[in-house]
Amino acid sequence: MNTNLLFNFTVNKEKNSIHVEREFGAELDLVWDAWTKPELLDQWWAPKPFRAVTKSMDFRVGGSWLYYMLSPKDEKFWCRVDYNKIENKKSYAAKDGFCDENGNLNPEFPRSQWNNVFHDGGETTTVSVTIQYEKLADLEKIISMGFKEGLSMAMENLDQYIEAQFKLRAENSKGTKARVATYLNFAGNTEEAFKFYRSVFRTEFVGRGIQRFGDIPAGGDNPPVADSVKHMVLHVQLPITGGHILMGTDAPKEMGFNLTPGNNMHICVEPETREEAKRLFDALAAGGTITMPLQDMFFGAYFGELTDRYGINWMINHQNNK
Repeated sequence: MNTNLLFNFTVNKEKNSIHVEREFGAELDLVWDAWTKPELLDQWWAPKPFRAVTKSMDFRVGGSWLYYMLSPKDEKFWCRVDYNKIENKKSYAAKDGFCDENGNLNPEFPRSQWNNVFHDGGETTTVSVTIQYEKLADLEKIISMGFKEGLSMAMENLDQYIEAQFKLRAENSKGTKARVATYLNFAGNTEEAFKFYRSVFRTEFVGRGIQRFGDIPAGGDNPPVADSVKHMVLHVQLPITGGHILMGTDAPKEMGFNLTPGNNMHICVEPETREEAKRLFDALAAGGTITMPLQDMFFGAYFGELTDRYGINWMINHQNNK
């Protein structure tokens, strides 16, 4: 991961505004999706230890995004974003503010006008953000609430947790043959479970063995991983029988996950071609629920998730390097 990505944050009290320049180590299409698709925003937008949860989103001029920040104590802080200008993959403008669960704005907190411009740098993309307030008191109130720190942490989530986790996962699948795996999520005992499965099937871990969250490089723009999470498993692969692979990761509460029986296991299918990936995804989704649309992702894959009509969870993951 590039730890020298541009990040500038300036406050202009004469114009009641904030200006942010933030560079991301991904091409324009991927960064644009991360800022405009709710299934991706939910993965990185909230500063730790909060997480973002979308209730509804209609990304168009006149549309809005209604979501809440969920605290570790299950408190919900609702926000509404109203889109007033969009130039596809170039810029968008929107007005945001705190609200209730029905989108009714809270007059005790100021609204702000966001203007986000995306600059294509080839392998990197820089997002220039100008945030305008009606009066100086509004700006100072938001700054005093820790806006800079919160925004910085949210963007670091995108860099560190999402991109790092899935890029490492992709590095374990460099072959060209299609395969099927079962992907398991645990609340902190992945290592214990996989050592048990290893003893049962008498096989050994493949790829890089057990990778941990503490292995994610820290420094520069990357925040340190919480001590309680460092030893947890980021990714592990174990062949079991008949060429089948078990994959697993810890999904700790510290990172906003809430596992329940049924949502902690997916069948992960890795087709050889994008065409086959789309065919399988569309067929399995018929009559079911798409939880993440099939699309090009930060970790170098054409990826989507769904629950079929019978309640079975699936991942379709075509590596673009195949």
